[in-house]
Amino acid sequence: MTQANINRYIYILFLFTLTFGILLYNLIGIVFKFEYTDEVCALVLFALFFIYLFLTKNWEINKAFLTTLCIFVFYLCYSLSIHSNTMAGIGTDFFIQIKPYLAFFCVYSMAPKFDDHQKAVLKSIALFYWMILFAIGISSLFYPDIIKLIMFHPTNYAAAVICTSLCYFYYSRFTSLDKLAFLLMLTIGILSGRSKFYGFYALSIFVILFFFNARQIKWNVRNILIVACMLATVIFVAWQKISFYFYQAVTDEVEKDMIARYILYATAPDILRDYFPFGSGFASYATYASGVYYSQIYTDYGIETVWGLSKSYYSFVADTYYPSLVQFGVAGIILYLLFWVYLFRQALFFYRKTQNRPFFIIIILIIAYLAIEGTTDSTFISNRGFFVMMLLGLILVDMKRQYYSYLCHP
Repeated sequence: MTQANINRYIYILFLFTLTFGILLYNLIGIVFKFEYTDEVCALVLFALFFIYLFLTKNWEINKAFLTTLCIFVFYLCYSLSIHSNTMAGIGTDFFIQIKPYLAFFCVYSMAPKFDDHQKAVLKSIALFYWMILFAIGISSLFYPDIIKLIMFHPTNYAAAVICTSLCYFYYSRFTSLDKLAFLLMLTIGILSGRSKFYGFYALSIFVILFFFNARQIKWNVRNILIVACMLATVIFVAWQKISFYFYQAVTDEVEKDMIARYILYATAPDILRDYFPFGSGFASYATYASGVYYSQIYTDYGIETVWGLSKSYYSFVADTYYPSLVQFGVAGIILYLLFWVYLFRQALFFYRKTQNRPFFIIIILIIAYLAIEGTTDSTFISNRGFFVMMLLGLILVDMKRQYYSYLCHP
């Protein structure tokens, strides 16, 4: 398989994921009862990577990717050995948890390069999809239930706005008009009513208006104060959720879905302690598979009667991401953080050599988006996370390519 073929196939898959994995994902699920678009895309992407790897000299593979695969295989064997759930449950959760890493590393390893025409098409399609979302958002002012009817949940609407806006911005020329267009495109997401979106929106405004115009991104007193103000603003707009999950107690007035999330957070430290250091294993806690193949953990810790976490009704069992990290224990949490440190250091290294600020800033926004979403949603391992991680891989590939170009022509 030639690099030209890789470029074309990844381009088609990326466009397919944006269309059916983001914009139409929930509509397909409602109409056709099919909710596995991202799983299909993950399998296709991994198959492409396997073919690519087989045809390369010496089976060259990114060391970080190989390490990640080995870690997941270890946790798979560990989960089977401690019987964290049934084999079907463990296998299901294994695939769900590895999806975002496959999305990033497969794209990053194959290093696709889109030509100018493909980039222009992606930019135009992203804008067209955003216009559809704009129409839905404006309609919600007159028909409040339309977002839920089409997108199933306001969170999906906000995520679709963010994904289309980021895609448009990434394939733009980063002019002042493009920056303004990006912020205006994000603005429609306010209609989702999600406090997480408000936080990301505030962060985006700060980053675009300040860091794009700063002569140099460096740590000094002025920049530290600006970052502190930025974080304070983000925390302020999202304080209602933050204060609930980390400070308040559950009361009768609290919404039922919030109770489930709170209980998942509150129980997590006990599981981390009891299953030190590698956690409770796949499909054991706060994941989709742990609900479908109901985990004994919920009974062991006395939370099987909580609304949304019971065996007969487990709809909120995977409604957040960070508590699910207890499946991997303290060791897994450290490894999860090291992944993001690795990714950020790669981006920072390429930025220092190429000074491509727009790409570096988009990576910061994506990392921030996933970090914010992880508090009350399993975005990272969902269809939305799969697309965003593919986009992250494409951006780092472009930065890496520019870095090698810099080495040849410093």
